Amino acid sequence: MMPERAEFGRLPSGVPVEVVTLRGAGGFAARVLTFGATLQALLVPGRDGLSDVVAGHDTLDGYLAGRNFFGATIGRYANRISGGRFGLDGAAITLPTNNGPHTLHGGPEGFDRQLWEVAEVAAAPEPRLVLRRLSPAGEGGFPGALDTRVSFAVTGDAELSVRFEARSTAPTVVNLTNHSFFHLGGGGGDVLAHRLRIAASRYLPTDATLIPLGAPAPVDGTPFDFRQAHPIGGRIREADEQLLRAQGYDHNFCLDGWDGTLREAARLEDPASGRAMTLLTDRPGLQFYSGNFLDGSVAGKGGRPLRQSDALCLEPQDWPDAPNRPDYPSTRLDPGDTYRHSIAYRFSRLPT
Repeated sequence: MMPERAEFGRLPSGVPVEVVTLRGAGGFAARVLTFGATLQALLVPGRDGLSDVVAGHDTLDGYLAGRNFFGATIGRYANRISGGRFGLDGAAITLPTNNGPHTLHGGPEGFDRQLWEVAEVAAAPEPRLVLRRLSPAGEGGFPGALDTRVSFAVTGDAELSVRFEARSTAPTVVNLTNHSFFHLGGGGGDVLAHRLRIAASRYLPTDATLIPLGAPAPVDGTPFDFRQAHPIGGRIREADEQLLRAQGYDHNFCLDGWDGTLREAARLEDPASGRAMTLLTDRPGLQFYSGNFLDGSVAGKGGRPLRQSDALCLEPQDWPDAPNRPDYPSTRLDPGDTYRHSIAYRFSRLPT
């Protein structure tokens, strides 16, 4: 069966935005927008039937009205770059800032605000959509023209794989991810009872502006120890300086045993709905964000306001501010090389 294509809306310029639906087994389905290469919906079976487990909007107007990153492809650089600047081959690179003094998620007009073109649509056994965007040299302040492709594919009965590839015409830095907000119960409450396991014995503490302070710190004996599954809300109100700064979790976890191969980074479970999600990645970091800054001012699907901890993000990526940290894994991309990043979201049911 070929993926289904339809118009989702039109940009103010009149250019149409498409929605492409990829289907798996038992009703499992992913809906992807060409605007922002956005995962608009992800329908997953559970004890309560099918539920949409990602936050977003029902119409294009919701995505155009504000920049909330719901389900979007993030680039050219996910997370923060301190002071909106870094050095590269002796040159001082300056970026527009959009997060206090820092550059966040590619700056004011990142990949999430761009229209992508459909490069390929493929049928079963692995329904797939490939989107492409050519980012011109200097866009967002980043060197080099960046030819980027992101593919969404149903790679199992209830598994969605997202793969990124990018090539540059000049030395640059790249860090791409998907920014879905998850609630495995489909919404209607917070995610604090979700249980989370992260394969990381270290994390990056941050300053008051959420820039890493330096070397990774051990999670042992802290609220950041998710090496065994733990309810997200179990320690989120502790008087921990790092939790107070971020108003919850908004930190990079340094994944254990990173070797560039696809491996399990986290597992999220919702005892109420019986859904579980195993997340795999081949990048060295995972940003866990507990929805701290959702404040009810933005309405999601069905017009429901999204409030603090109504959804969470697990963003596989390279480490934040790595262009300014030679001791972190490098995010440099040179001409002739290819940046690659694979993510798999693998869903299952908890035993009754």
